Amino acid sequence: MGMINTPDTGLDGKAMIAAAEQALADIATVRSEVSKVIFGQEKVVENTLLAILSGGHALLVGVPGLAKTKLVTTLGSALGLDANRIQFTPDLMPSDILGTEVMDQDEHGRRSFRFVKGPVFAQLLMADEINRASPRTQSALLQSMQEYHITVAGQRYDLPQPFHVLATQNPLEQEGTYPLPEAQLDRFLLQVDVDYPELAAERQILLETTGLSDAKASAVLDAGRLIEIQRLIRQMPVSEKVVDAILTLVRSARPGQGHAETDKHVAWGPGPRAGQALMLTVRARALYEGRLAPSIDDVHALAEPVLEHRMALTFAARAEGMTVRDVIAALVRQAKA
Repeated sequence: MGMINTPDTGLDGKAMIAAAEQALADIATVRSEVSKVIFGQEKVVENTLLAILSGGHALLVGVPGLAKTKLVTTLGSALGLDANRIQFTPDLMPSDILGTEVMDQDEHGRRSFRFVKGPVFAQLLMADEINRASPRTQSALLQSMQEYHITVAGQRYDLPQPFHVLATQNPLEQEGTYPLPEAQLDRFLLQVDVDYPELAAERQILLETTGLSDAKASAVLDAGRLIEIQRLIRQMPVSEKVVDAILTLVRSARPGQGHAETDKHVAWGPGPRAGQALMLTVRARALYEGRLAPSIDDVHALAEPVLEHRMALTFAARAEGMTVRDVIAALVRQAKA
């Protein structure tokens, strides 16, 4: 079985396995720390963590009150990251995110501009209810998410390392929301759908969160260690079989590729970023589950969070009550057959 490796990084096989095993242990500790605060929602925790471990941003979608904000705060604590939160509102301005120039005057009366950094200068940025802000403000996040720096008054400012945006979005049927543009959605490595908790988890929430003290997560990693794990993930070998499965899945979701069902239901499909997202997240998922190499199962498990926000249905498909999730599930079933 052919292996596709990333360029030589100086790690031999033994060192690679030792580093991976250490990363497995660290990730397991993060998981157990998060589970002290967030009950149930294993899939949500997993996918959000996978986005961060893969070096990307995640969009958490669900109705208010499902502990999306709490999850992000908890992850920030467990990963030892410096976190900021911005509550997006219709009157939020780009300068409220990026920062602003203020005029200073020294003792000789000389005036000069000084840049005051906005909340975007954090390692973990929580963009709460991102679709409640105007498109202009939403796009202020675009450059930072893609290029890891911002430009204000012609001056470039680099963002901290690592830099991750975890945004939450309310379902679009709710009042006062502006849908995110496709270009901005594509910047999110994964879309994580947050559903109502299972009965057992909801019982635990009622019992554990209505007393005098709330559980808090302690720092298990720090920014430096997280960057090491992110680098390691990029060095993990991916077999030809898994690469083929990624290409087959992504291409089958695009209209005009000879796939009758897709042509009928999909208006536009995922671009190459979807394949890149899968190449990273399948490795992260293998480590998350205690394995040293990704499998085709990882590709199928991540199909929904990677593809869901990168495709749109035709009007006819929507009129029939179909969802993007239905289409992806059908593509995965077909791939497994």
